[in-house]
Amino acid sequence: MKLLLKLALCLCFFSAQGQTSLSETLKEQMLKEWQRAKSYTQEYLDAMPAAQYGFKAVDSIRSFAQQMLHLAFSNIVLVSAGTGSADSLTRKMFFSRDLEHSTTAQSRDSVAYYVNTSYDFVINAIRNFDFARLTEVVSRQNPGGNRSETRLAWLLKAFEHQTHHRGQCTIYIRLLGIRPPAERLF
Repeated sequence: MKLLLKLALCLCFFSAQGQTSLSETLKEQMLKEWQRAKSYTQEYLDAMPAAQYGFKAVDSIRSFAQQMLHLAFSNIVLVSAGTGSADSLTRKMFFSRDLEHSTTAQSRDSVAYYVNTSYDFVINAIRNFDFARLTEVVSRQNPGGNRSETRLAWLLKAFEHQTHHRGQCTIYIRLLGIRPPAERLF
């Protein structure tokens, strides 16, 4: 009986160690990916000439600046849902105005500021988040309705969303005859 109890305790110990190790590995990988995404997005911001930040591929879509501001705003919203982070200064800055349509936020310097601030928010939120909580379900009201997802799903959706909008900006840059940044998968 004592042997069985010792085996059960050892199993519990190694199981807990495995969970901690997996959580830390996931956190490290997410931090690495978001840092890479921040650098990659900065390359896009640098590739677009300052005078062309208002450029639209067609009239019915966002300008380059609006795409990047939308990316920044959504980084904050989706990662806040995933981590529960409530950096009041950053959230106030992003929610105090409609960035996408603010004429004062559309310059190259302003867009770069908001985009980089959003990535810094994301990186810090993930760094401070307890990854043992990834399976908790969080509900948020969105323009498309109420959504309930795990914290992990919110974080994955945030990464997918910023990748999608950065990818759209490739076309804007190409339409101006500029070579977009090379892919940075690693």
